[in-house]
Amino acid sequence: MFDDLSPNVAWALVGIYAILVVASVVTFALVRLLPGRNFHELVLRVQSWWVMVTLFSLAMVLSRRGALVFLGFVSFLALKEYLSLIPTRRTDRRVLLWAYLAIPVQYYWVAAERYGFFIIWVPVYMFLLLPAIMIVHSGTQGFLRAAGSLHWGLMACVFSLSHAAFLLVLPDSGNPVAGGAGWLLFLVFLTQANDVGQYLWGKALGRTKAAPEVSPGKTVEGFLGGLGTTTVLALAIAPLLTPFDWRFSAVAGLIIGFSGFIGDVTISAIKRDLGVKDSGSLLPGHGGILDRVDSLTYTAPLFFHYVYYFYY
Repeated sequence: MFDDLSPNVAWALVGIYAILVVASVVTFALVRLLPGRNFHELVLRVQSWWVMVTLFSLAMVLSRRGALVFLGFVSFLALKEYLSLIPTRRTDRRVLLWAYLAIPVQYYWVAAERYGFFIIWVPVYMFLLLPAIMIVHSGTQGFLRAAGSLHWGLMACVFSLSHAAFLLVLPDSGNPVAGGAGWLLFLVFLTQANDVGQYLWGKALGRTKAAPEVSPGKTVEGFLGGLGTTTVLALAIAPLLTPFDWRFSAVAGLIIGFSGFIGDVTISAIKRDLGVKDSGSLLPGHGGILDRVDSLTYTAPLFFHYVYYFYY
């Protein structure tokens, strides 16, 4: 078992399962009471949440190494989906192999708690290495588009997401309340709650389009409702999982709420540019892995550095 998993984290996980039970009961009631309405997507979403939460919980409670492997696998799946969407040159296959090999190295630096190498491996070494390999094996036709697309994928799917993993190995001295697992659970819960909050507020009150050319379903009302909900939740759960006082909690909620929205619409812009609705079909009702971690590509690095600057 994860020896330093605090009772607070365990209780927080129990609370998440309680929320899922309530969501399942409400969904079941809606299907029974309103047979004329189509709740198929809602049912699929709730079922997928059960699977995702269970896998995440198992990774958290079994071992730290297991949790890091799980998060690294999420990065791999996200990058795989991304690379399946973007146009790539046949001659770049060798380069793509090197991009995939960047994942275990990046997560090794996390496991070894080597912050210096962790913070420069992708944005320095891989950014310099991959174009050099492209020049040797792929030539110059389409070079800039291919290099830029690959760089962006590594930044979002590997470098950004690995910040969530590094939260897990931060010393407990910075978070005596719940340790690194507390930081990670706080981030992931609020990021997903922000997505759900924006969706529900947008459905209930949404009138003004926030980014009509990128994501027509996003509204200003949904964004503000999600931002407010995330901030309130941050204030509520911070004492359980973090050493934040109310001011740090509120700022953390605002950071996650705002950056989560930007991450969501950024990935939406990429998909719209490529002419696809979802990045994949692995998660029924949600799309692919990249659709589920889109907000986390922004919230993870920003929250990590917020924590790292003030507490380590």
